[in-house]
Amino acid sequence: MGGTASYGMSPPPFLQHVLLRPDVELDPTCFPTSLPFVRQLDLRFENSTTFFVGENGSGKSTLLEALAELCELPGGGGGRNERADLRAPHAHSELAPLLRAGFKRRPRDAYFFRAEFQAHFASLLEERRANPDFGGDPYARYGGRSLHTRSHGEAFLAMFASWMAPGIILMDEPEAALSPQRQLALLVQMARLARAGNVQFVIATHSPILLTFPDAVLISFDGGAIRPTRLQDTAHYQITRGILENPDRYWQHLLRNEDES
Repeated sequence: MGGTASYGMSPPPFLQHVLLRPDVELDPTCFPTSLPFVRQLDLRFENSTTFFVGENGSGKSTLLEALAELCELPGGGGGRNERADLRAPHAHSELAPLLRAGFKRRPRDAYFFRAEFQAHFASLLEERRANPDFGGDPYARYGGRSLHTRSHGEAFLAMFASWMAPGIILMDEPEAALSPQRQLALLVQMARLARAGNVQFVIATHSPILLTFPDAVLISFDGGAIRPTRLQDTAHYQITRGILENPDRYWQHLLRNEDES
């Protein structure tokens, strides 16, 4: 779990659980049922902030994309208004049709942040600005100008701040767009929204900084099955702490392994 302050310790207000449909035929040679965790998927959300952690390829983003579609969001990222318009890779989830989700109630608002597809969203806003049939200013809630005119991190935080509203907020590796200092700024924004209540975060990340969010539930995808874990037990935390505390010893170990291979 995170730390001593309490910003996320509350029951999940919306999404309660997600599980594999009982009628699904499991084929270990075909994606997405080839992912080990899918075969026994029965995930119960315990509080309002959940982090998915694990190695690349373990299935974090695949499950997050599926949750987005189950929440009526575009799998490629964005809000419900962008579901029909956002033309991005992985726009549809192959896993979502195999799952069943249980909601306490459906959120009025929701958003799926994907740092890797931010450019697609910025281009969509420019298309809307150029469309004479689009009513209003598409940049109004993003500081009045194109997201392409800002750095990746500035544009990401502008998007996040504009969607800081009660509801479900999904994020896929937001640290890809953010420096460590900007990651802290994101955590502060999350904490403010969590204090107000009626919000649920589900975030896939490799960032030990983000994983410090107080009282968050951490779900590990390593080892072929999803299970709760602690910050101190994640490889992300252990490797980051080890190399920062003793970089010389870490580099000796890395180079020795390289020489042996």
